[in-house]
Amino acid sequence: MSTNSLATSIHALVSNPLIDQVKTALFLYVILTRVLKLQRHLRARGIASSIGDLVTWSKYELTMLILRVVPSQKQKLEAGVREVRADLENKLVPHGSAVTRHTALPAHGQSAEWILAEMNKMDEEVSGHDEWRNGKVSGAVYHGGDDLTKIIVSAFEHYAVSNPLHPDIFPAVRKMEAEIVSICLRMYNNPNGAGTTTSGGTESIIMSVKTHKDWARETKGVTEPEMVVPVSAHAAFHKAAAYFGIKVHYIPIDSYTRQVDLKHVERATNPNTIMLVGSAINFPDGCQDDIVALGKLAKKYNVGLHVDCCLGSFIMPFLEPAGFPVEPFDFRVEGVTAISCDTHKYGFAPKGNSVVMYRNAELRKFQYYVHPTWMGGLYASPSIAGSRPGALIAGTWAALQYMGSDGYLESCRTIVGAAKNIAKMIKAEVPELYVLGNPPASVVAFASKHPKVKAHEVGDRMGKKGWHLNAIVNPDACHIAVTRLSAPMVDTFIADLKDSVREAKSSPSEDGQMVRLYGLGKSTAAGPAIVGRLATVFLDTLYKA
Repeated sequence: MSTNSLATSIHALVSNPLIDQVKTALFLYVILTRVLKLQRHLRARGIASSIGDLVTWSKYELTMLILRVVPSQKQKLEAGVREVRADLENKLVPHGSAVTRHTALPAHGQSAEWILAEMNKMDEEVSGHDEWRNGKVSGAVYHGGDDLTKIIVSAFEHYAVSNPLHPDIFPAVRKMEAEIVSICLRMYNNPNGAGTTTSGGTESIIMSVKTHKDWARETKGVTEPEMVVPVSAHAAFHKAAAYFGIKVHYIPIDSYTRQVDLKHVERATNPNTIMLVGSAINFPDGCQDDIVALGKLAKKYNVGLHVDCCLGSFIMPFLEPAGFPVEPFDFRVEGVTAISCDTHKYGFAPKGNSVVMYRNAELRKFQYYVHPTWMGGLYASPSIAGSRPGALIAGTWAALQYMGSDGYLESCRTIVGAAKNIAKMIKAEVPELYVLGNPPASVVAFASKHPKVKAHEVGDRMGKKGWHLNAIVNPDACHIAVTRLSAPMVDTFIADLKDSVREAKSSPSEDGQMVRLYGLGKSTAAGPAIVGRLATVFLDTLYKA
């Protein structure tokens, strides 16, 4: 065919009325899908909030442009980053002539005595390695007692080389893992449900998001998944969305109750929604969302509902029998499809263990990964990891057996009783502060209602008295997650808190870590991005040998 003939044929094809109609239809389809997405976004966020988001984004882009192209501003930023890096390395990385760095394999294997001695030496190279024992740490260390620690270590030794990837070789580990899941399902009132263990709360949440995403794709044809998540929910939901490319509608909470705004939740729910999220309890202020109302919305729109009980773990199920008031939160609530529970928090299991539970095994199958045609043979795993440490499973099983229901009940009474005393005493004795919401369990968050008192300044002052509290924002506040170690320290905590408020009011300082870091985050539109860069510097420092 000649070039002219080919050109004529192409011209005739593109001039065909049918082709024009197809092009028009495709154009209209693209426009309509974009309009639909815009409509859903505006419905979820509201016009005012959407305009606010656009203004914030514009300010951010302008500020980042200035930081990139104005030499003086760029140099100032880089100097600040270098200063933070040096400060972090000074605090976290041991230094001095007495420090030995083990950055390569020794020429010859070391003795057990040398290894233990070197570990003891490393403990002393940086101060603070055992400060958690004084009971002044918020959460972080969930210590069930020295006797329990010895039992867990014995379980580690017994199953040190075990791997649940091979249940035929390690049948006892398989049995213990199944029993851990069964125990948690019964605690959360779903004995006929299903679940798996994971490496921690973050993986439990990521697995649940993956499960609901795949469920919605197979059962409802959802290819552009979205989640409806309270701003108070754990960052692991944001992480999962980033991993899987899921759009997230972040829903505001009521400033008084600290519960997610249900009207906003419903407005944000659409045919692409795969799941709603509620917390019992949330990390920032320890409050509980209205799980019953969320369950009704989940049923109405046929979407999943994940209740994050990672922090509530072995506290929430024991509140009612311990005599504390609690709103429904578990599988007895219709519409709840998944719950995450960290055994390694108030279950006192070794770090690196959590459980994600589902209403039924049919839903759980969407969590699995199966590769039937791999060259290496059939491959199947229940969660992200392939090989897993059976020793951790054994240690967790040992902790649950050691504590028993009566042990966890008493632990709940002690911990929650202490938290409620802290909240009560702040309200009665520290007029400059107020407690956020009505926390039902182990966490109490406080903010300032005095114009001359900054909550983060108070947190920094508490840090100088040996306390390790958590800073939160919106509003600026601090929280303490009470543990068995900190429960006996209520009077000391309140006394130090009063002194810290008095000091913050009489001689405020801008030098504290909380004030500097979170003040920077709000200093400009690019503040969060700058703080994010500093967080990256922190993570880099963790791997400096």
